[in-house]
Amino acid sequence: MVYKVYSGRVGGVFGDLITVEVDASSGLPGFEIIGLPGSEVKESKDRVKVALKNAGINLPAMRIVVNLSPADEHKCGAGFDLPMAISLLGVFGHLEHFESSETLCLGELSLDGKVTSVRGVLAIVKMAKDKGFKRVIIPKENEKEAGMIKGIEIVPVENLETLIAYFQMPKEEADKFIAPYVYSNEGRSLEDELKYFEEHTDEADFKDVYGQENVKRAAALAAAGFHHLLMSGPPGAGKSLIAKCIPGIMPKLSYDESLEVTTIYSVAGKLSEEMPFVIKRPFWSPHHSSSAQAICGGGSMARPGLCSLSHRGILFLDEMTEFKRETIDMLRQPLEDGKITISRAKQTFTYPAKFMLVGAMNPCPCGFYPDRNKCRCSQNAIERYLGRLSGPILDRIDICVEVNRLEPKLLNGERKQGLSSKEIQEKVEACVNTQKKRYENENFKFNSQIPAAKINTYIPLGKEETEFVYEAYEQMNLSMRSFYKILRVARTIADYEGEEKVTIAHLSEASCYRFPEYIGG
Repeated sequence: MVYKVYSGRVGGVFGDLITVEVDASSGLPGFEIIGLPGSEVKESKDRVKVALKNAGINLPAMRIVVNLSPADEHKCGAGFDLPMAISLLGVFGHLEHFESSETLCLGELSLDGKVTSVRGVLAIVKMAKDKGFKRVIIPKENEKEAGMIKGIEIVPVENLETLIAYFQMPKEEADKFIAPYVYSNEGRSLEDELKYFEEHTDEADFKDVYGQENVKRAAALAAAGFHHLLMSGPPGAGKSLIAKCIPGIMPKLSYDESLEVTTIYSVAGKLSEEMPFVIKRPFWSPHHSSSAQAICGGGSMARPGLCSLSHRGILFLDEMTEFKRETIDMLRQPLEDGKITISRAKQTFTYPAKFMLVGAMNPCPCGFYPDRNKCRCSQNAIERYLGRLSGPILDRIDICVEVNRLEPKLLNGERKQGLSSKEIQEKVEACVNTQKKRYENENFKFNSQIPAAKINTYIPLGKEETEFVYEAYEQMNLSMRSFYKILRVARTIADYEGEEKVTIAHLSEASCYRFPEYIGG
């Protein structure tokens, strides 16, 4: 007799359906798992047998074969423990009320029968809903993240013994024994919870940054249009502080975006009981000694890197010129395509990576160039230092701004407090809403993502504006990518100012955000 139970695995950030088939027959006793199982899956037979024994079920001495279908795809992880155990219960007649065709199961088993958490639950539950399953049986520790998916019944399980009792009851009694999970925390629904966390998270505020008004404006424009930003200036001028303030002015994550980002964190194993879902735009700031694999993702079984964990948020590279050149150059593809593809011998994974790159750098090893009164670096040392940022990377950055040393009067009590992050965010949100309305029928949402083929459609220019921007193209010796970036930034400036038409003033400001001569623009 063959008994089938449905489960799932994670491929990239998507769930794949896996069928767990069990056959028990007479013959030499044994327990075999087939279907390209990884080492963790091969070890499942021992965990499952001991867990069932401790739950009061002793397996008869028979030849047991477990097949994981499709058989030509590699299976890894311990999430198949629970579906294997349920399949064995089914093949030996211990399941009275179990609708296998409507239920997907996932979970790891400890030796005492406890069902423990696994990675990637959110992606698999979403797949189960899309495939038409009515319910999923998952570890109780994963119930909150699974609860983000609406329209499918979530059955959280703590141990195997409780689950066996659940299967002995009719559906009405079973729902009282293990109530389907619906997210609620102190009476707050999931949507209310997202809003609550949003309002009760402290962040650095722009009101605490004195001076640097031009840099604040550049940061606001970058946040409004999701443009990549590079800040250059001497040490201690406020580059890192400004970068840490940017999350406070970013547009709020929508439910769909939160679900998308939470799925990546679930696959990476970054969710916890305290943080079952992502409600703020991610902000990651790796140390400059970080490897290319840590930033871009990889490993023998590829996992998302920081550029994917920063999806829909910010990847901040402080002291950007201290990173290895090859590490930064690996960001070329995600900066251009918004995704990163990692290939291994057995599998190829594509992870989303639509992040906003924010970089901070000193203009030379000592940090004071081009002030030759302070800078003692040789020209060769400066060129080698700046050469760590390749031309193709610089070409992919939309906005570059110089952060100057604060004037003495700002340190002597003449401090004028600027706009707060909340006030700037209101303007950013208005700009984002303008873009959302304009691109409601497109597959992109921000000005920075306008394809080259649609530049003329969404950024129409008059005769004078066209002449101005073509003259800038010639005089600044721009590439076509840089040329289009000026147009996209100008579109954001116009939206930020509440103006419908892109004018020479907007184009002029956008062209000023190309690179200072000493960097290479």
